[in-house]
Amino acid sequence: MIRIRWPVALATLFLIVFGWYLVYTQLLQDGLRENQALMREVFAIAQELIQDTSRSERLVDGRLQDVPLFDLQEVMIRSRIPMIIISPAESVVSVENLPFAADILTPEGQEEVQAYVSRIEANGQEPVRGAGGNLIYLGDPPQFSNLRWIPWLQASGLTLTALIGFLVIRYQRSAEQDKAWTAMARELAHQLGTPISSLKGWLELMGLPDDERPEGVKSDTVAMGIERDLVRLERISHRFELIGRDPDLEILDIREVVRDLEQYLQARLPRLASEVLLVVDVPKDMPEILGSEVLLSWALENLVKNALDALAGKGGEIRLKVRKGPYGWLHLRVHDTGPGVDPELRDKIFDPGVSGKVRGWGVGLTLSRRIIEVTHKGHIFLLNSEGEGATFDIRLPTAQA
Repeated sequence: MIRIRWPVALATLFLIVFGWYLVYTQLLQDGLRENQALMREVFAIAQELIQDTSRSERLVDGRLQDVPLFDLQEVMIRSRIPMIIISPAESVVSVENLPFAADILTPEGQEEVQAYVSRIEANGQEPVRGAGGNLIYLGDPPQFSNLRWIPWLQASGLTLTALIGFLVIRYQRSAEQDKAWTAMARELAHQLGTPISSLKGWLELMGLPDDERPEGVKSDTVAMGIERDLVRLERISHRFELIGRDPDLEILDIREVVRDLEQYLQARLPRLASEVLLVVDVPKDMPEILGSEVLLSWALENLVKNALDALAGKGGEIRLKVRKGPYGWLHLRVHDTGPGVDPELRDKIFDPGVSGKVRGWGVGLTLSRRIIEVTHKGHIFLLNSEGEGATFDIRLPTAQA
């Protein structure tokens, strides 16, 4: 089964309609220029009739006709303007350039042309009285009827443009969501993999006799290890549960959130990056915020771990600083002394699947942005600090804002 790519199909249709519109407009312009040239001929012949009193004649259908008048009639016919001549007896005696076929020698043809004359009069066009009391009616030139299609073409073009824009945006959002969910699933599998592997190791140790276990590994040690891994699994499960729905927000003391995060990270720094120094700077009397402690701590943890990855094998410093900002905002800044963010990744660093690491799913910063901007109604920015490490600036509304 062939899958239709609607954005591409609609974009192609729009280009076809737009091209048709351009060609159609050009044809109208050419027709109007042609009529303009014919009107110049009419004007020239009229001037000749006014100024030249000695008229020559030519034989046409067995009758002598003035040459200028004959030329004028020919020009009017070439202009393709509908022309109807009605006698004083209200019968049609001559027609030219009608937009339909009609035989004026038949009653049906007379009725059809008379109906067309009625439509001309309804449009407010007055007839011109000619020789012998005949009435000369001029209908709209072909370009006038063609011009009626322009609003419809414009409306169709605008509708197609709006529809294409809507579908493209929807397609992009769907693609971003698919990418985000894929990255989220991989991240969840990655985070669950470590404690699950650890649990499998503890279970294998439990199955060994006491005399075959490594020295110093007793039953209570195994039990404590299993408990730590279960706590970690519960922490991971709770985080991903909250990210998928609107969590209940509560009043938070930012000092306590940062202090708990610092204790959690300091205990793991020797294993994650032994040569990295974590510096936390949170003054007293910071305003309270309304948020989720679990998710906010997770967002900050992702930023710090992102900095740890940048400093891997090099060593350096990570500084987490909190300050009270103006207009009811709280500013948090995470800065590292690493190589900084690749300029090619700066504009899409928060997009799902984008990562500067060789091994990584590119979901940590995406989650941090969602937690900060969606859950906490704040903002997160990557500041311009090329060559001086990476600096992420977070702004959260205070509880009093």
